[in-house]
Amino acid sequence: MGLQASALTHQEINQAKVPVIYEENHLLPMGFIHLAFRGGGSLSDKNQLGLAKLFAQVLNEGTKELGAVGFAQLLEQKAISLNVDTSAEDLQITLEFLKEYEDEAITRLKELLKSPNFTQNALEKVKTRMLAQLLQKESDFDYLAKLTLKQELFANTPLANAALGTKESLQKIKLDDLKQQFAKVFELNKLVVVLGGDLKVNQTLNRLNNALNFLPQGKAYEEPYFETSDKKSEKVLYKDTEQAFVYFGAPFKIKDLKQDLAKSKVMMFVLGGGFGSRLMEKIRVQEGLAYSVYIRSNFSKVAHFASGYLQTKLSTQAKSVALVKKIIKEFIEKGMTQQELDDAKKFLLGSEPLRNETISSRLNTTYNYFYLGLPLNFNQTLLDQIQKMSLKEINDFIKEHTEINDLTFAIVSNKKKDK
Repeated sequence: MGLQASALTHQEINQAKVPVIYEENHLLPMGFIHLAFRGGGSLSDKNQLGLAKLFAQVLNEGTKELGAVGFAQLLEQKAISLNVDTSAEDLQITLEFLKEYEDEAITRLKELLKSPNFTQNALEKVKTRMLAQLLQKESDFDYLAKLTLKQELFANTPLANAALGTKESLQKIKLDDLKQQFAKVFELNKLVVVLGGDLKVNQTLNRLNNALNFLPQGKAYEEPYFETSDKKSEKVLYKDTEQAFVYFGAPFKIKDLKQDLAKSKVMMFVLGGGFGSRLMEKIRVQEGLAYSVYIRSNFSKVAHFASGYLQTKLSTQAKSVALVKKIIKEFIEKGMTQQELDDAKKFLLGSEPLRNETISSRLNTTYNYFYLGLPLNFNQTLLDQIQKMSLKEINDFIKEHTEINDLTFAIVSNKKKDK
């Protein structure tokens, strides 16, 4: 068997019906397994900021019996990669292996979950590493501006919190918190499995069943939804910087992704997604204010918003901000030209298939559609919708979304030099 499209099945594990997205591809003797535990990300930290990230990092410290070094050596001997990470919503475990070591790779996964290295030594090691990262972030002006934008757009919600937590919150986390997090995160009704490569899917699922069937069923994850601020605020942080770091965002209210995802892609590409976009042409090419500027849409189950970025001289900060507002306002009022639509179609229809050339990128796209509640094969629908899009259709859509004018800015600047 050669190539096949990604498909969806379900595997019963301990009486829980677990969705499985898979694609068999026998070109190379390799496979990977991706486990996404919904609700295991930083949005669920509540008053223990940084817990999800710290928990994932401790899981990367091997088993209690072997420790980080011993467990890593065991993986390395068979070229197995086992990594745990978090996003805002999920805890993700990624397992990559040569076909001949699939059984051993899944055995290592089971050993890790059965006996994670929840020791004081591992906890302190990870805390020290994360505290060092926080210290580095204090002079990372992109990070500070991006975090400030989130705090302005999503004030008093979990989206405003830093996934890394704070110095105070990290120092309060104890071993018992890790054990409670394990019980909360690792529930089978929160799990989505993604499989790919040179696998026999049924055989792999049977092995996974054996590795995971000790976990409880638990409850399915229910995503919260957070409204994006339309207050048009501007927050400036003053630091010892030679440049102004300007991040901006606004609500982007999409009711039906099935109908509007293609239009939002075309709209954002023309406004600020490519080298010839409106923002790039005016701000970089004509005015010479920034090397790069963009705006893009962000659609998840927890929020819908647009966000963008530019970096400019301190002396041209105010002019750049005013120009961003002006360009977006004009674009929403008047829409795009036929030439811009034609160019966007040409680029998007040509580049979109290239984004899905590898099995991992295809499965990632498919998982994203599944997560958004769209058909697994939605990519083809998306391309068809872009191909058939008329100028009237896209401009009517653009003119409906006046909320993108409700821009919030977060800027890192220098008080002494921004004159």
